Amino acid sequence: MPRRPPRPAPVQGVCRFTRMGAAMRRLSTPIALFAAALLAGCADVSQQPYQQPTVPAKAGWSQSQARPVSASDTITVDWWKQFQDPYLNGLVDQAANGNFDLKVLAARIGVAGAEIGEARAGALPTLDAGAGASFEKSTGQNFRKQYNLGTQVNWDIDIWGKVEKGVQAQTAEYQATEAEWRAGYLKLAADVATTYFQILQFDEQIDQQQNTLAKSEQILSTYRTMGGSGLLPQTRVMQQGAEVNRLSNDLIELRRLRALAGNALSTLVAVPAGDFVVPKGYLQRRVQLPLVPEGLPSQLLKRRPDIVAAEYRVLVAYELVGQAKLAQLPSISMTGHGGTASFALGSLLKSFTVGLLPSINFPIFDPSVKARIKTSEARTQVAEQQYRATVMAAFEEVENALVNLDAHRRQRTELQQQAEQLRTVSVQIEAQLKEGLVSQLDVFESERSLLSAELALLANHQQILSDTVTLYKALGGGWAPVDVRHASGD
Repeated sequence: MPRRPPRPAPVQGVCRFTRMGAAMRRLSTPIALFAAALLAGCADVSQQPYQQPTVPAKAGWSQSQARPVSASDTITVDWWKQFQDPYLNGLVDQAANGNFDLKVLAARIGVAGAEIGEARAGALPTLDAGAGASFEKSTGQNFRKQYNLGTQVNWDIDIWGKVEKGVQAQTAEYQATEAEWRAGYLKLAADVATTYFQILQFDEQIDQQQNTLAKSEQILSTYRTMGGSGLLPQTRVMQQGAEVNRLSNDLIELRRLRALAGNALSTLVAVPAGDFVVPKGYLQRRVQLPLVPEGLPSQLLKRRPDIVAAEYRVLVAYELVGQAKLAQLPSISMTGHGGTASFALGSLLKSFTVGLLPSINFPIFDPSVKARIKTSEARTQVAEQQYRATVMAAFEEVENALVNLDAHRRQRTELQQQAEQLRTVSVQIEAQLKEGLVSQLDVFESERSLLSAELALLANHQQILSDTVTLYKALGGGWAPVDVRHASGD
């Protein structure tokens, strides 16, 4: 007669001592729960409520004299449209849709979101299943074969909220990553705008440089004629020739810088460098100087995405400290076994063996638990100092932008007056030339002085535009204020 198939090995011991184990569990469970409660009472798992790290107070801005206005009245999310240039609007849209650095930041948001689910999965039970077969032949014995199926369920019960702390930390990391994307978007729009302004400035400078070079070449021709007649020393002729060489070199340099700026803009809008060319334009005609209100909002800490991201990182560190402290408490797990075995496949599912094994783990002496708490607390200090450093840098950026904008505006008034006076001089010298009171050289000199003043006025126009972009970026670029809170404070 065939032998009776043995019970499955994985759960054989559990079932053999079922009655004894049940009696022991009835006795040990109250003791274990009492010990767990006692250990929980001795462990220090308390945390102070989350608070925003303290930073030096700043009531307002040194260059803002008028009454503060609301953020919505000062800066809108699409602030670049205030320059009233449709081509610039299109460039920003193209960059927002295609820029690869921005796509990297967006992909990181997806990673952070997936990691929330990964952290939450730590509170769920796991199920493993397996199947196998064994074949055995010994000398003097019949050929033996055996088939088995088995499952095991493991569940670490999150009674203290350690897993939930991890979920909260990862949620804060997700929110920090979102804020970093907003900061990246803001920087991208600012880089597109300032690079575009530089290209248009180069176009206008190249035209004016060509006019200046043409005037200088005319002067050189006249000097050579006068030098050949002995009316002008040759050293003066050579000096004018050197001036023509300088202007020609500057023109080559301007064209080089224009090409490099075009390549930079190509990368920003996700087009291979050299394949994208901005049509020639004139900065002062195409881009209007926007009116920036004198009263600026002081909600910088809640509106700048980089500051928001830095504070969320502080919250991440806070949650991880809480999780490290909870690791001092006992952990409770449940393990369930089930399986069957048979010498024949046909009778494999006719009998089953199951077992359940609850367990409590007491971290009575685990040096890594205490070390992890100290490490987490130290990282919190790092995150807080990084937050403060970010805030202080933001204060400096805003103040610098306001100082530059105010100074360049006042310089513009002086430059406009200078250019207007030189235009009047140029007109008068042209009239004096017709009356024979001045030479053609005097006309050339007055025109060259006027072109120099107009170049300075053009550079000032570009500086004010760039200062305005920098100010918009420094003040948060129109993003809504964000109140960073611990989850229990929502």
